[in-house]
Amino acid sequence: MQTDRIETKAGVMLGKPVVAGTRIPVELILRKLGEGATTADLLSAYPRLTEHDIHACLVYAANTIAHEETLSLESA
Repeated sequence: MQTDRIETKAGVMLGKPVVAGTRIPVELILRKLGEGATTADLLSAYPRLTEHDIHACLVYAANTIAHEETLSLESA
C-alpha cells in the first residue's frame, strides 16, 4: 500500500506523519506542492525522497480528509 511510506512515531517530529525513515513531514511536502514546487524540485531539495514518497503523501492527505468529520455550529 502506498501509505506504508508514511509513519508516525511519538519521538519523531512530535508524532506528526513523516515519510518513513526520514524526518520529512507530510505537511512539508504538501505545503511545498501547494506553493508550486514540482516533484523534481522536491527530489532535488530532499535527496532521500522518492517519487513514491511524494505520491504517498498525497494519498495520505486524501485519505485523512476523506475520513474527516465536519460539525456545523449554528449561532443563536
